[in-house]
Amino acid sequence: MSYSDRMQRNHLYSVLLSPRGAPRMTDQGMQIAQQYLSPFDRLIGLIGDSGSGKSILIEGMFPGLELTNDDEGVNVRPLPIMHQDDTGFFTPHTYHLDIRFEMAFYQPHELADAIRLAVNRGKRVVIEHFDLIYPYLGMNAHLMLGVGEEIIVTRPSVFGPEPEDIKEVVFASIGNRRMAHTADDLVEYCLIDRRVYHFEHYDVRSGFILSFPEKPQLDLAELEADVKKLIAKDLPISYLDNTHILIGDQRHYCTGPRMHVKSTGEIKDFQLYHEFLTHPITKDSQILGVVNMPEEIVLSELNSLKLMTFTSPEGGK
Repeated sequence: MSYSDRMQRNHLYSVLLSPRGAPRMTDQGMQIAQQYLSPFDRLIGLIGDSGSGKSILIEGMFPGLELTNDDEGVNVRPLPIMHQDDTGFFTPHTYHLDIRFEMAFYQPHELADAIRLAVNRGKRVVIEHFDLIYPYLGMNAHLMLGVGEEIIVTRPSVFGPEPEDIKEVVFASIGNRRMAHTADDLVEYCLIDRRVYHFEHYDVRSGFILSFPEKPQLDLAELEADVKKLIAKDLPISYLDNTHILIGDQRHYCTGPRMHVKSTGEIKDFQLYHEFLTHPITKDSQILGVVNMPEEIVLSELNSLKLMTFTSPEGGK
């Protein structure tokens, strides 16, 4: 038995905040690989909605891996895993495939056969939308990740979890993440209008943090009111390119342009905390914003350790 297996066998699951924006999501992928990925893992499954950041997470976990889906206009044909040649020296060690995308070209049983063949040959296979292929595969992932408002990292066993369990959690929570990301950008939009430019973005459950090295002269209640006006206008939010969105007809910088609600009116119960927070170590001044929180903000409860019941924007559980 490998040393890595002894280290990992008691890992039930870990939960990480799911960052918004490509640089932070890539960094998170690198951290996950360093902490949880074993060199003996052959089957890596990712579950999450389109635009949730699965491909970017993979780029952080496996630098240099050629992605075969078309999220960035890349379409690798023929699909390498479907044409395995194990006789040459320069054969792939790691394959990637997006099941939802590939089901337009192959039958599920064909994909499952190719995945099993690669794993049996000692190759690593990284699969997006793993929940769609699992019923045909006959085996669970060695390492499975769910990407919603939070990133769930788990090492399934005969006791679970099943991919459908992970899917239920991350799909229920993704609405909060979309709302928080759009609200974050609306606050940034209003800050730029006030000529406030120098701040960093951080994450908190169902919200966001903007951190300033020097405390800006801002009326947070007034800032909140201006953001709520933009929400009330129900402005369309649309993808422009990999680093920009359109808020109405205004171009705005964003490195996570696919992780947004369709219009500002979809943001529910937006609030800003009306006092600046102070980071205990860096002493940076911070603005806290939350969404889908109709009650008064209680700071100590935002990242509390408790079982979460997510309410979707449509009102379902």
